[in-house]
Amino acid sequence: MNFTDKALPLTRTGLADALARLELGSGQAAALWAVFEVETAGVTQGFGFRADRRPQILFERHIFRKQTQGRFDAEADVSGPQGGYGGLAGQYAKLEKAVALCEKAKLGAEAALCSASWGLGQVMGFNHQSAGFATATAMVNAMVKGEDAQLAGMVGFLIDNGLDRQLRAQNWEAFARRYNGPAYAKNHYHLKLEAQYARFSTGSMPNIEVRTAQAGLLVLGFSPGKIDGVMGARTRSGIASFQLAHGLPNSGELDAQSYDKLLAAAFT
Repeated sequence: MNFTDKALPLTRTGLADALARLELGSGQAAALWAVFEVETAGVTQGFGFRADRRPQILFERHIFRKQTQGRFDAEADVSGPQGGYGGLAGQYAKLEKAVALCEKAKLGAEAALCSASWGLGQVMGFNHQSAGFATATAMVNAMVKGEDAQLAGMVGFLIDNGLDRQLRAQNWEAFARRYNGPAYAKNHYHLKLEAQYARFSTGSMPNIEVRTAQAGLLVLGFSPGKIDGVMGARTRSGIASFQLAHGLPNSGELDAQSYDKLLAAAFT
């Protein structure tokens, strides 16, 4: 499978649609941003794609073992009784090996795709129906294109599992128990959600245009730092480098001309 497309970042329309489906008012957007912040920490650095434009994933070998009834246990790096992700850089190598094993056994790629978590919300492939897709293959094909589709799938999963109610109530412990799993307390997942919600609800939200520019800088190789919608020093440095490379005034500011040229270069 081809896991690379344009890697389109989240849009205001995509975010608004998600908030509407979750019945969160614009003033409650902090709850959704809190989930993004905690779920992507250490995995996606705030963005649903890698710098090479492939969706961020984590491959879970114990899920692959379950999906294939242990028939590939001889390949311990992709099929085994316990989890453990290994390094982020090796996730696609594992996924592609699992896909190859399945295809060689004439099983198709579905079991392998079900065994990874995908994109901005890290939705597991086996949850494709909750996310609104008939198959994991259909889910992955959508999520490869952009973050709007990744968010839509995440929202579908939340609604199907009643987590939209917990999100509206900011019941972080109940939310964490279902979204992060039985080890949520050990991971302090609920406390992290509560802290990030407090931060976003009492301060400024991420700026979508700045976040889009950061995503563009990332895929073009200009190292903006975390994709967080905040105009920090690394983002300014990345903008200045892009401006210099494209014959623009080297201000480090995200002016209209630089923004338009950046988006055209990154996502057209």
